[in-house]
Amino acid sequence: MFSKTLSATLCGIDVSIISVEADISDGLPMFDLVGYLASEVREARERVRISIRNSGFKLKPKRITINLSPADIRKEGTAFDLPIAIAILTAFGFIPQDCLNETLLIGELGLNGDIKRVNGVLPIIYAAKKKGFKRCIVPKDNINEAAIVQGIDVYKATNLSQIVEFLNNESYQEPHYIDISSILAQNNNKDQLDFADVVGQDIAKRGLEIAACGMHNILMIGPPGSGKTMLAKRVPTILPKLTLDESLQISKIYSISGLLSNNQCLITDRPYRSPHHSITTTALVGGGRIPMPGEISLAHLGVLFLDELPEFNHNTIETLRQPLEDNEIIITRLQGSFKFPSDLMLVAAMNPCNCGYYPNRNKCNCSVSQINKYLGRISKPLLDRIDLCVEALPVKYQDISDDKRSESSASIREKVMEARNIQLERYKNDNIYFNSQLSTNMVKKYCKIGKAEKEILEHYYEKLNLSARAYHRILKVSRTIADLDQAPMIKVKHISEAIRYRTLDKKYWESES
Repeated sequence: MFSKTLSATLCGIDVSIISVEADISDGLPMFDLVGYLASEVREARERVRISIRNSGFKLKPKRITINLSPADIRKEGTAFDLPIAIAILTAFGFIPQDCLNETLLIGELGLNGDIKRVNGVLPIIYAAKKKGFKRCIVPKDNINEAAIVQGIDVYKATNLSQIVEFLNNESYQEPHYIDISSILAQNNNKDQLDFADVVGQDIAKRGLEIAACGMHNILMIGPPGSGKTMLAKRVPTILPKLTLDESLQISKIYSISGLLSNNQCLITDRPYRSPHHSITTTALVGGGRIPMPGEISLAHLGVLFLDELPEFNHNTIETLRQPLEDNEIIITRLQGSFKFPSDLMLVAAMNPCNCGYYPNRNKCNCSVSQINKYLGRISKPLLDRIDLCVEALPVKYQDISDDKRSESSASIREKVMEARNIQLERYKNDNIYFNSQLSTNMVKKYCKIGKAEKEILEHYYEKLNLSARAYHRILKVSRTIADLDQAPMIKVKHISEAIRYRTLDKKYWESES
C-alpha cells in the first residue's frame, strides 16, 4: 500500500516542499528511511514507531519504507516526524488519502504521541500559501506564529490521535485566526528610551538623524562616558515604525532561529542587536553545521551596534565588508548555498586611542605610534563602507546641570519620516526604499550636482584621498541631507556637510604615514 503526505524544509530562509512517501509491503518487518537525511531525521524512525504505538494504533508487522523526496535536498530537523507518522497511518488505512490533498504537515513527535514545537514555522507557512496549499497542520505551540500568514487555514496539532480524528472528520475545529492589526498596534517598548535623555552631543545627534533618514552606516568616536552607547540604544526610537511586510521579513528570520515564542508571534519593533566584541565570525555573519542566521541577519531592517569596534577580532569585523555592500550574506557549505538578508543600519562606536582620551593631553599619555596602531585596527575597506563619522565630545558640566531637555525622539522621528516619504516617492519604480540602497547608476540619476558642487567635491576627493566608493557614499549622504531640507537638488551646503562626516578618512591616512 502506498500513501503520501507533504511537508517542508528550510534552506537558509528559502523553503522547499518535501513529499513524504510511505510504502507498506510484505516481507521481513523493517522500517527504512531514505532521501538524503540528517541524523535527526533518521532518528525519527524510533520516535514515530513508539509514538504510533503509544497513541493506541496497532500496526501489522510489515516492511515499511519511507522516502523523502526530492532526494537531492538535504532534510534536517525534527519537523518531519508528524508527516512520516501520518503517511504510515494512511498507508495502513487509518486515514483516507483524499484527506491529505493540499495539506501541509509539520511537527516533532514525543514518545507519548504529543506534538512539539519546531523552528521555522512562519516562513514554511508563508511558502505553503504561495504554493497553493489550502491548509496547514502545525504544533499547538506554533499556532499563533503560523496564523500570522493570512489566506491559508491553519490548524493546531496537540497529539497524534487528535490529528487522526481530525483528518477523518471525527472531530471539528475552526482554523486559528489572529488579528494582525492589533498586534502591530501594541507598544512593546513600555519603558521606551528617548533622545531627550541624552544631554549635549548635538553633532552626534545630527549625524544619527541623517543616518536614520537614509539607513546609512555611522561611526561615533569619543572618550569613555561621552554617551555613545546611550545614543546608539535610542536609534530605533527615531526609525519609522515597521510595516506589515517588514515585520514579516524580520519575524521569518527570528522564527528560523527559534527566537519566536507562541506569545510573541510577530516582531513589531525594529531589531537592535549589540553583540559583545568577543563574538565569533560564525555568530556574527551566520553559519554553523546547519547554517543559521547570525547577528547581521537578526538585525535586518534594524540596528546592529558594535561598541568598542577596534576590540573586535580583525578577521571577524572584516567579514562585514560584503554584507554591508550587498545587504545579504551567502554562506556556502558542502550541501549547498544559504542566503540570509542583512539590510541593516550599522552603528559603531570607538575610542580615539587606547586610553580613550586623545587629544586631551591632560589625560592621554598615548604615543603617536600607539594611536596610529589603535586606529589602524580598522581597515580602510571597512571604513569605506561607513557613510558618516561623528565625534562624541566630552559632556560639559553646564549641559549636565541644565534642566532643559533635548529634542525628543518623537520630534526627530517626524523629520525622519518626512525625508523617508520623499525617498519612497522618488524610488517607487526602482524597488528600493532608502538613499543608502542607491546603485552606481542610480547615483548618477538621482544625485545630480551643479558646477559649484562638483568643484568642492573634486577638491576634497583629492585632499582626503577618497576612493570611488567613498565618493558615491558622499553623494548618497548629500542626497539624504537635501531630503531633510526638502530640497529637490543637492546644494553646496549639503555636499559640505556630508564631507565633514568623512574626516576619519584623512585622520586614518595621516596615522598611517
